Amino acid sequence: MLEATIPTPLGTARIIGDHKGITEISVTDDAIANHVVPAALEPACRQLREYFEGSRETFDIPLHPEGTPFQRKVWAALLEIPFGQRISYLELAKRLGDPKSVRAVAGANAKNPVWILIPCHRVIGTDGSLTGYAGGLYRKKWLLNHESPSRQTVLFS
Repeated sequence: MLEATIPTPLGTARIIGDHKGITEISVTDDAIANHVVPAALEPACRQLREYFEGSRETFDIPLHPEGTPFQRKVWAALLEIPFGQRISYLELAKRLGDPKSVRAVAGANAKNPVWILIPCHRVIGTDGSLTGYAGGLYRKKWLLNHESPSRQTVLFS
């Protein structure tokens, strides 16, 4: 597997994959470790930069995350949530055909290995609260604001 790191407004994105697709994107507060971007990862790096610049709302990069069949089913459903939209964990469970699976759906959402491209940040609590985000709730809030048609203009409210 190949690896690249790029700076983002939310930290350093670590991208792992190969010519077949991306298997993992994570974010960290660590400094950039690798300044050379392998050619196979350049499209993912470019599209992430465009997303953060505000010129990209969708991605067309092959994804190959590793997970259980149920996790992959949840991640596929996450890919159907449009840019700028939010749904609840309960709504996601209903879309998958079993409202009682809400905890399992939330667990699979939390195991999403492909940050931003599989948009788990678009899933919120039924009451509208920003619950459960592996990258930290401040990042989830930033991403939702970034995708909002009426962006917040101050950092704290």
